[in-house]
Amino acid sequence: MDKIIVRGGHRLQGEVQVSGAKNAALPLLCATLLAAGTHELRNLPGLRDIDTAVQLLHIMGAQTEAGAPGTLRINADDIICAEAPYDLVRTMRASVLVLGPLLARLGYARVSLPGGCAIGARPVDQHLSGLEAMGAQISLEHGYIEARAKRLRGARIYLDIPTVGGTENLLMAATLAHGRTIIENAACEPEIEDLATALQHMGAQIEGAGSDTLTIHGVDSLRPMNHTVMSDRIEAGTFMVAAAITGGDVLVVGAQPEHLEAVISKLRQSGAEVHCVAEGIRVQCNTTLQPLRIKTSPHPGFPTDMQAQFMALLTQADGTSVISENVFENRFMHVSELQRLGAQIRVEGRQATIQGKANLLGAPVMATDLRASASLVLAALAAENTTEISRIYHLDRGYEKLEVKLKKLGADIKRVS
Repeated sequence: MDKIIVRGGHRLQGEVQVSGAKNAALPLLCATLLAAGTHELRNLPGLRDIDTAVQLLHIMGAQTEAGAPGTLRINADDIICAEAPYDLVRTMRASVLVLGPLLARLGYARVSLPGGCAIGARPVDQHLSGLEAMGAQISLEHGYIEARAKRLRGARIYLDIPTVGGTENLLMAATLAHGRTIIENAACEPEIEDLATALQHMGAQIEGAGSDTLTIHGVDSLRPMNHTVMSDRIEAGTFMVAAAITGGDVLVVGAQPEHLEAVISKLRQSGAEVHCVAEGIRVQCNTTLQPLRIKTSPHPGFPTDMQAQFMALLTQADGTSVISENVFENRFMHVSELQRLGAQIRVEGRQATIQGKANLLGAPVMATDLRASASLVLAALAAENTTEISRIYHLDRGYEKLEVKLKKLGADIKRVS
């Protein structure tokens, strides 16, 4: 099993290119099930989760062909299997996003209950209640969701919480439903807007993309998509924090400021200089970091996927910081590993108090989930001596060649088997 070894104390400097967004690419791959023909997706990141999603499409009958780097053609003429098996779904909870497209196109779907990172309960009840409102018959048997509907019909759906996956599943299903569907309290993440844009190019009639109310007028059929995946805002944010925690100067090429307003605001409050330029976002930090108070919330609030990275940053701030995690109830698992490096953090319920100016020292640590693994890499960049990070398969689920990109910026980092 691979490890990442980091020798800290090196200032990062230079340019780094952001990859395509995993959280946009996965629903887009699932959306190809909605229409026969050959789809083309560009700017796909080279990640384990993308490979898993492609395997899932193969099981269902899709054929794929790789083109230029990051480009994949998907032929969805013969979608003959409507089952997403446990062996794949357990490794990636986004697999549940095939539920809506399969049901809309084939009238039947059988999807294993999802797995993924153990960062807290992420139930699919909002997905299922929304599909039931659209006329689907849902049953849960032997760990599988079974859904049937000759044709879904439009409905007014209010989501109890603005779930990203639920919004995406229902949005895709509604494109082929009979009549009008209104999704209220929808999630507003940029990845959903990217999905809506691709669906509109396929012929879907969608209003309100990017807002908390989506209106979809169902159509009889869709055409294949030809779409470029948006850049990964969480990867971009991670490199921005890497620049700040090392006192560096990094241009994050391809980062989109409109997707990172909360992250930019907090970095500026911490004392870092953040400049939005034509190529992306440049972060410079040559001053003492200041403490912060952060509360995670759905977009456009501070993203929960950046909480762990900022916790690593705040171990170096001059004072006491407080982070409140309001999205997932079990997302402080990285705290104990940061403490192994010397971080002074106290957790009470959903609130973490970080005492800054910690003298971080390298040690063996273990990644517990995707974003936790990124926080350990960031802390290792600021730590003295050498840090060994194990279980980095979590990292490979969401970051494309992170160690290669950091090395080009001047980090002393390598992957070993």
